[in-house]
Amino acid sequence: MRQIILVSFIMLFAGCTVGPDYVRPHVDTPAAFRFSDADATATANTAWWEQFQDPTLNALIAEAIANNKNVAIAAANIEKAQGVLMQTRAPLFPQLSYTGNAARQRLSELGATPLSPTLSNPQVSLQTTANASWEIDLWGRIQRLSEAARANLLASQEAQRGVILSLTASVASSYIQLLAYDQQLQIARRTLAAYAESVKLFELQFAYGQLSRMNVEQARTQYETAAGMIPQIETQIGQTENALSILLGKNPGPIARSRSIDDLMLPTVPAELPSSVLANRPDIGEAEQNLIAANAQIGAARALYFPTLSLTGDFGYASADLSNLFNGPAHTWNYSGSIAGPIFKAGEVAGQVQQAEAGRKAALLKYESAIQSAFSDVENALIARRKITEQLTAQERLVKASKEYAHLAQIQYDGGYATYLTVLSAEQQLFPAELNQVQYHAQELNSYVTLYKAMGGGWKSAEAVATPAPPHE
Repeated sequence: MRQIILVSFIMLFAGCTVGPDYVRPHVDTPAAFRFSDADATATANTAWWEQFQDPTLNALIAEAIANNKNVAIAAANIEKAQGVLMQTRAPLFPQLSYTGNAARQRLSELGATPLSPTLSNPQVSLQTTANASWEIDLWGRIQRLSEAARANLLASQEAQRGVILSLTASVASSYIQLLAYDQQLQIARRTLAAYAESVKLFELQFAYGQLSRMNVEQARTQYETAAGMIPQIETQIGQTENALSILLGKNPGPIARSRSIDDLMLPTVPAELPSSVLANRPDIGEAEQNLIAANAQIGAARALYFPTLSLTGDFGYASADLSNLFNGPAHTWNYSGSIAGPIFKAGEVAGQVQQAEAGRKAALLKYESAIQSAFSDVENALIARRKITEQLTAQERLVKASKEYAHLAQIQYDGGYATYLTVLSAEQQLFPAELNQVQYHAQELNSYVTLYKAMGGGWKSAEAVATPAPPHE
């Protein structure tokens, strides 16, 4: 009867979990974005980089996800969080262990009290025991700690997704910039070759007295200007290749390219973006899991105000003779229960509760800040994508006009209606205009990268295999 009462008492209080249960806080957010497009289809949670239709870029991103050191570090952090969760949940279940002791000692026979003739000397003592212990989680302290550990595990998984999202964006952005440098190098070399022909022609005309030395030096100035751009662009290409190599998890070296920047396709943009699309962002998911963990820590701290109940028991054998160790008379056993609770802690428990509550406030503010920053990132990415497209269109018109201006200036110069200074001025405007057009094109492509990174979409399918699932409750 007493055992039934004890079990009933334990079952009654075992379901009593102190501390607040987590409820997702309400955050005032807009229903949609101001600069969303209305002429495309939704593409969230897809491998967005594949929309550029460059197989080399796809291969580079796959290689980066497999070999990048930061991704490996994030995966190791997940394994660490899994171990913490296992360790934290273990006290919810009875703990079993064993001990074994063997001793042999000889007592002095010259003491004040002589030894009994029937007492063997030296003496042998053998003992083996199975131990069981269980802390009854009356107030849910261990459950709250487990809840916090699980939230930390999920937060580490969100952190890994954030690393992969940033990695894919960095690889795509660097690769696009690399293609832009390649095209700028082609423009510089083509322009340099054209200027070289002009210098050669002018030197020949100067030799026959048809031109002044000033015209020759003007042409040479153009040539050296273009020549100075080539090593600068080549340096940028080498540095970008080295940066990409590090992202791929390998030593610096050359990067393969299969297409030019003009061959890349523009991705589609989700139409009428709802605010719910930001649920894909890993930083928001990580912030919420940290908030859940901080909320659970409050219950674990408050549980310290209440007593703890522990049950222990031992069963084993003890004998002075190994042959009789497991005989019936050698049986030993004991069981006991203990209860312990605070009376006066001089604010120790209250201090822990205060720390936990303050930690939850800080986690809530970080969660709200992450959401606000996410909306700002998407709004900035949307307006930047729209305006860089307008800027590129204007730059294309400028290049077209500059080419026509240079062509007409050359015709007038050949006909003797204008000085070479007019031709020089026209070509000096055309060369940087062509370089800027390539750079604006790269910025337009990278604006899509920035947009998808801000939305947090397009990365789950690539890393889902590498992310282990959290253990079941």
